[in-house]
Amino acid sequence: MLRTLLAITLSVAAVSIPASAIGSSKAIVLTGVVGPASDISLKNADGTNVTHLDAGTYDVSVTDNSAAHNFHLSGPGVDMATDVEATGTVTWTITVVDGKYTFVCDAHPTFMKGSFTVGAFQEPPPPPTPGKLSGKVTTSRIFLHTSNGAKATTIVSKQYKLTVSDTSNKQNFHLTGPGVNRKTGVAAKKKTTWTLLLRPGTYKFRSDKNRKLHGSFKVIALV
Repeated sequence: MLRTLLAITLSVAAVSIPASAIGSSKAIVLTGVVGPASDISLKNADGTNVTHLDAGTYDVSVTDNSAAHNFHLSGPGVDMATDVEATGTVTWTITVVDGKYTFVCDAHPTFMKGSFTVGAFQEPPPPPTPGKLSGKVTTSRIFLHTSNGAKATTIVSKQYKLTVSDTSNKQNFHLTGPGVNRKTGVAAKKKTTWTLLLRPGTYKFRSDKNRKLHGSFKVIALV
């Protein structure tokens, strides 16, 4: 009899545990703030800026402190915003997946903005910085130099910004080569910058009015 009562007591104790205590979890809260000045941010619970999140569900508490700004959060599956003219605090429950998310003020998106990535998404690497070349033509000279001032003879294939100073109204600077055919005007004195993709091969530069003014350089593939 004692064993039977003990078994019943244990059984009752087992089922009397609140269901909310089993497997319960709270959504992680992120805090967004915009205004009153030109400030906008999204922070983790520890006060650090949100730069990367795991995929999942989050609560976002947004405080809009300005009637001149708003907080607009968008990305894959998410597009939530406060009103520009309104102020106050709202809470959104969002589910984020692998990708990039941005938050901006719609009234000032160029300087009030931020972003974060989610899951396995990675930002693509930035494009390589263009190289710099300088060319010049005068009444009696023409040349092309690299960024360190040396004469361009052999350079690697990539994008370049070529700044040309045409100081003569009797000559011009004419560059030709694989995929490039650019020139200044003969009668005009002009300083101009061209953005060029220089491919492997030989490039030539000259004045169209004086055959003695010419030069060349080679472009090689980057190994």
